[in-house]
Amino acid sequence: MSTSGSQRLSHVDPDGSAHMVDVGAKPVTERWARAEGFVTLSPELERQIRANTLAKGSLLEVVRLAAIQAAKRTDELIPLCHALPLDAVEVQASVQPGRLCVQATARTHARTGVEMEALTAVAVACLTAIDMGKAVDRSMRIDGIRLLEKHGGRGGSWVAEP
Repeated sequence: MSTSGSQRLSHVDPDGSAHMVDVGAKPVTERWARAEGFVTLSPELERQIRANTLAKGSLLEVVRLAAIQAAKRTDELIPLCHALPLDAVEVQASVQPGRLCVQATARTHARTGVEMEALTAVAVACLTAIDMGKAVDRSMRIDGIRLLEKHGGRGGSWVAEP
């Protein structure tokens, strides 16, 4: 794998093989990240979520719990992620006209960031919404999963464009 100029990819050895970055010398700092994603909903599924009448139970509560569980297991799902001691995972799931909005914030004191934990939480929450609602709406679609902001560490803060 080649890179331009003197740039080197942090997860790739000179021979092109992937490896986990050694963060042992980095200081432990407070870090947090927030991500979002959306699931399109049919009018009938939206109605049932709002009325809490889905056969599988409360979609919003199950989605929230799935997101928390996913954030805690990110290192098991993403091959080169470090296992992080999460201080907190906060999840908001809300029904908007025609869609479900999921936002997740992950916090830690660690040597590396929690962006992947926040993104994994949102992705699994969206997949869980599809599982919960598929008997009513098979046309659901996941859209717009993205990092909204990250703070802490050597890179400091970053906020996505609106």
